[in-house]
Amino acid sequence: MSTTYLTEHKQRFLDELLDLLRIPSVSADSSFKNDVRRAAEFVRDKLTAAGLDNAQLFETAGHPIVYAEKLIDPARPTVLVYGHYDVQPADPYELWHTPPFEPTIRNERIYARGACDDKGQFYMHIKALEMMGATDGLPCNVKVMIEGEEEVGSDHLGTFVAEHRDMLQADVILISDTSIISNETPSLEAGLRGLSYVEVEVTGPNRDLHSGVYGGGVANPINVLAKMIASLHDDQGRITIPGFYDNVIDLSDADRAELAKAPFDLDEYKRDLGINDVMGEAGYSTNERTSIRPTLDANGIWGGYTGEGAKTVLPSKASAKISMRLVPNQTPDEITELFTNHFKAIAPAGVSVVVKPHHGGLPYVTPTDSVEFEAASRAFEEAWGKKPIPTRGGGSIPIVALFERELGIKSILMGFGLDSDALHSPNESYGLFNFYKGIETIPYFYKHYAALKK
Repeated sequence: MSTTYLTEHKQRFLDELLDLLRIPSVSADSSFKNDVRRAAEFVRDKLTAAGLDNAQLFETAGHPIVYAEKLIDPARPTVLVYGHYDVQPADPYELWHTPPFEPTIRNERIYARGACDDKGQFYMHIKALEMMGATDGLPCNVKVMIEGEEEVGSDHLGTFVAEHRDMLQADVILISDTSIISNETPSLEAGLRGLSYVEVEVTGPNRDLHSGVYGGGVANPINVLAKMIASLHDDQGRITIPGFYDNVIDLSDADRAELAKAPFDLDEYKRDLGINDVMGEAGYSTNERTSIRPTLDANGIWGGYTGEGAKTVLPSKASAKISMRLVPNQTPDEITELFTNHFKAIAPAGVSVVVKPHHGGLPYVTPTDSVEFEAASRAFEEAWGKKPIPTRGGGSIPIVALFERELGIKSILMGFGLDSDALHSPNESYGLFNFYKGIETIPYFYKHYAALKK
């Protein structure tokens, strides 16, 4: 497949992505509601400009879903492309070197919120479809669905999918919202961890108290909460919630050996993060801890006085947000219930505890012996000159399991980001190399899939 079209239009492709990145489509903050819609409208219009048909917005109880299609021949396989146009909040703004919604290119990288997750990655598909349509033509039917609530749990996507099963029928779902090992070593993710996300609140006295008058006499919710969270791991890094590991499927030695083939430099890993050492569950490598093992982490903790100067207060309440990454065969409902029961049980008598579940998702594994996975592998090999390494992703895309449940379709996780792209963090970025290489690689998937699916 000729890449001349990409060469001729690469600056326009980049300029369009930068325009999309300027739209602060933060789904978690209602003050950005109009901007989220503006991003949806932008995507709809670009799908039309790329040559797709029936590009439209489907309203939901939350943010709209963008859909378009190009159906060329019912005898050919159909690919459903999924992505999300919403982004994480950019806070804390002061830690960004340049404003998060004023995309800046430095050292061949685009710095902006959403640059990699997921605007830069799903936009590659729109441009790849445009390129195919303008040159060799599409070898497969294609449907595109880009949602606006992935970063807040895709609350309304399940209803939409259930109500539009016929419209969304396809042979495979293609998703670029994951990463590769490095620009020199391509990889294909063969699995994702699930998620259980909760918020906890510990309440002690009925009001904030003077710490000199009451300190030492009543339970301090901050002290209690810190101790409760600390108790959730033992000295071997294992999670102490009873029953937490009961349904965990341990990988075989052969599978672990296969995953260990992925290049990994521990010293470089530590240098990149600015840490002196790693930590985690005993008996597993760093790569295994972040991909095939379940985890529990506090994502935020607050309470009492946090302003400038001193205020000697004993707070009435303390809170935290906690996420648990899950592996097959754990389920978010099961783990959320186990966590809730345990966290309440370990609370001392001087406080009360409320656990509020947020969103969750099931773990997912893609068969590596399928036609779809082979097509993706061949696409990488043709574009990069080397066969991609199968890996397991540590993150979660809850809708992948939803798609399989509702539509009966497997997903291919064909991501082009890097773990160092600072997703969800200040100074998120995406390499120009990755953006253009993705646009080059995606058409090869369609070519090989059409040939293999005959």
